Amino acid sequence: MKYRVRHTTRYAYGSTVDLAAHMLHLRPRDLPWQRVLSSGISTLPAAGRWRDGLDHFGNAVTWLFIEASHDLFEVTAEAKVEVRYPDPPPAAATPAWEAVRDLARRGGPEAWQAAEFRFDSPMCPAVPAAGAYAAASFPPGRPVLAGLLDLNARIRAEFRFRAGVTDLSTPVTEVLATREGVCQDFSHLMIAGLRALGLPARYVSGYIRTRPPPGQPRRRGADQSHAWVGAWLGPEHGWVELDPTNGVVVQDEHVVLGWGRDYGDISPVRGVVLGGGTHGLSIGVDLEPLEEAEAAVR
Repeated sequence: MKYRVRHTTRYAYGSTVDLAAHMLHLRPRDLPWQRVLSSGISTLPAAGRWRDGLDHFGNAVTWLFIEASHDLFEVTAEAKVEVRYPDPPPAAATPAWEAVRDLARRGGPEAWQAAEFRFDSPMCPAVPAAGAYAAASFPPGRPVLAGLLDLNARIRAEFRFRAGVTDLSTPVTEVLATREGVCQDFSHLMIAGLRALGLPARYVSGYIRTRPPPGQPRRRGADQSHAWVGAWLGPEHGWVELDPTNGVVVQDEHVVLGWGRDYGDISPVRGVVLGGGTHGLSIGVDLEPLEEAEAAVR
């Protein structure tokens, strides 16, 4: 499936910003199952200095510096991406979850890329309450993917998607107690629970295609930044990605920006400004099939 992505972030400042430095994770990641056909980033005002590179996790990152005074900062990222996710293995063909846990604990050549994702991180601490919640999906000897699918489905069924009741500072324990939040919260909860069991899990940032009601035109800007979970199945099967917000295995309606230990590693826009005072923030994301996007401009 080929998609066109457009992501605009706009900061309106209460007073003038004299200098600004920003770090952007806004270019989709090239992967065996995801090919970036084109990508570009533009800013208003234009950046005086600009550098592209890779972060610790191999994600595309852009560092930019604005030395002109401004009271508005707008960054727009556009890309064309082809996505072809592989099918996951049969759940019964994956090893017992305890075997995966033990491999990750030992590390070494078979698990070096996964081992760092079994440790606590600031937004995904392996708290006992999250571990106890996840443990119900992992009885002794259960194939690891069977447990992951069960946990993914439980979060979808038992938690309410409700915007505005959480923010970046909301801890996993509070989400577990209130049973509501957004995709970031559910992903952090699932990751924390898996790490508490010793299973490597990472936070994946990207987009999901949303569909309008039957017979209604597609709503521009209705698509949002999204988050889900990457979980390690062992060296034979590698990683699988699961979306606890929707209770699905990630397939061809998700586009990956990148991954890290939690949201803090992969936030789309992060910066330091001199001045600015209070600010207002607006975000608009469009993810649409490339054929539809090209037809719309004909």
